[in-house]
Amino acid sequence: MPSEPTTLLQGTSDPLILKSLATSEMHGLGIPRRIQQITGGTFVVEPGSLFPALHRMEDQRWTSSFWGDSENHRRAKYCRLTKAGRRQRAVESKRWARISVAIAQALESS
Repeated sequence: MPSEPTTLLQGTSDPLILKSLATSEMHGLGIPRRIQQITGGTFVVEPGSLFPALHRMEDQRWTSSFWGDSENHRRAKYCRLTKAGRRQRAVESKRWARISVAIAQALESS
């Protein structure tokens, strides 16, 4: 059963975008679909937060982009992880693992 869609918390989009690009390059509309898939439908990324994040990631050289044809033969901008992006993905994953453990501990404590 899919989870109820949830708005992303500030700071959560980067690790999810980096994760979605880890296995293959994809165009801007494919990234939110991949995030929705890997989170079991819990997170929905809106274009208003996705595209600024992608521009920022490209400015930080975590991603690079190129123009190509989408699966429906329309021109689309594709993104791929760079080496720096793969390193940042590891950093973000470790950071969120620490954060999620700390939050779980805090919520379970009496």
